[in-house]
Parts: sequence; structure tokens; C-alpha cells
Amino acid sequence: MHGKKISIAIPASVVSDTPHLREKTSKIGLIGRTAAIFGVDEIIIYKDELKLDQRADMDFIATLLGYMETPQYLRKRLFKIRPELRYAGILPPLRTPHHPLGKRAVDLKVGDFREGVTIARVKEGMLVNVGVDKPALIPGKHLPLGRRVTVKIDGVNNYVMASLVNRNEIPHYWGYTVTIWEDSLGKLVQSRPFELKIATSKYGALFPEVEGKIAERWKSAKDLLIVFGAPTKGLYEIAKQEGLNLNRIVDFVVNTIPSQLTETVRTEEALIATLAVFNCAFWFKV
Repeated sequence: MHGKKISIAIPASVVSDTPHLREKTSKIGLIGRTAAIFGVDEIIIYKDELKLDQRADMDFIATLLGYMETPQYLRKRLFKIRPELRYAGILPPLRTPHHPLGKRAVDLKVGDFREGVTIARVKEGMLVNVGVDKPALIPGKHLPLGRRVTVKIDGVNNYVMASLVNRNEIPHYWGYTVTIWEDSLGKLVQSRPFELKIATSKYGALFPEVEGKIAERWKSAKDLLIVFGAPTKGLYEIAKQEGLNLNRIVDFVVNTIPSQLTETVRTEEALIATLAVFNCAFWFKV
């Protein structure tokens, strides 16, 4: 990501227009897959119906997105059987670098990064399941069992030796994190220190008209936020609920689908369209 952190914000009601659990799961699968394709670092779920309790929807979305982001070899250890995961089998695989397919320790290389889960404490340190046929040892560490960790492979001989790392230290894309923001859109954009905040709306400026201005800001910004509206409410309406003017709380309001011929564009559709446009215009122009 060239040192940039890209966050997207989606509303808690993103699945409110979809009645069946299978279709809700499919919609969240598309959101997670799109985020991974375009290298999104954080998916934030914000409260968009201020008079309703949206916690259940937020938990549902976060659970499915978190399940998708977790490497397959860790899912059984980190996720119990839950009703909301009934159709998890239809979620598309991310196939990102932190979802490796290799299952043999001999295929590991020194310097590889892996996601793992702590499985046992031994005299020498901590044993971690990193998805191969033998556990990795983190010398001298004692951590709670069942904790997900990110490790770097330090040696592959009789034992797989590893050390703990922060995912921020990994030089390539390492999936997204999921944040439940139990507050409004206005509080999100005003309280977190994003250096560039972009909202999407069919009432926004046409993308070609503001591309140059956004490009200037994009080059220097390290922490960016792109916000998306809900199935039944656009971002202007969501901001208005708080008595806020959308144009005043973000840096740009952009229409990335200027030739929209349908009455509405679903959140997941807007996500694909917008990130594709931004990817071509800015992603590699650092």
C-alpha cells in the first residue's frame, strides 16, 4: 500500500434490504472480496440509523467479514459454530498473501510471514499452528492459548522457528481489519485523524471534475477514508440526521458513476465502482 492506510466506511444497514441469510451472506462476501482486491486496510461499520439499535447487524457484518479475512486453516479454532455462519461456505476465498495454500513445513522459507494461533505452552516458548504439518515455536514467549498472532519464519530445520511481528511491519498487503464504530458517521469523520476524507454520492461532484484536486491530496495523505451510503439513505441524508452538512465534514463528495441509469446503486455496487475508479486514477500515483 506504499505506506498508505485505506479505510472504507459502510453502514450497519447495508444488509437491511436483503431478507434471507443466504443473500445477506453473499452480499457481505462481495464487500469483503472487493476490499481485498483493491487492498483496503480497514473496513469500518458505522451506525446510520440513529434511532435504532443496530448492534446485531453490526456484529453480523463484522463476524462474516472477519471470518473471510481469517486464513482457512485457522477458522475452526477461532470461530465457533454460530447461526450467522450457516452459509459461510458460499463466501468467496480472498486468495490474498496471508491465505497461503501450502500445507507442508518444508515449503516454508525463512522470511515468510504467516498468520497463526497459539496452541500450547512448552518449556522453550510457545507453539503456534501456522497452517503446516508441524507447529512453529516462538522461543521465550508465553501467550494465552487460542490467540491469533502474526509471525515471521526464522528457521526451518527439525523445527519451524518463528518470531512475533506486527502486521504493519509486513511490506505487502496483509488483509483488512474490521472495526465496529458504535457511533454516527459524523462522529467517525470528525474524531478520527483521517488526512483525506471522501464521500460517495450521486449528488456529488462528477469525478472527472475533481480528479486533479483529489490526486494532489492523495499523494501526501497517509490515512484515507472513503465513505459509502446505505441502501435506503444516501450520505447527505445520513449526515442530515445529525444536523450536519456532508460537504463540510468531508474533503470531497464524489459521484463515481456519473452515467447511473438505475434509480439507486447498492452499497456493494458503489464499492466496486468507486474503488475501481480510484485504483486507476490514484492507487499507484504516490
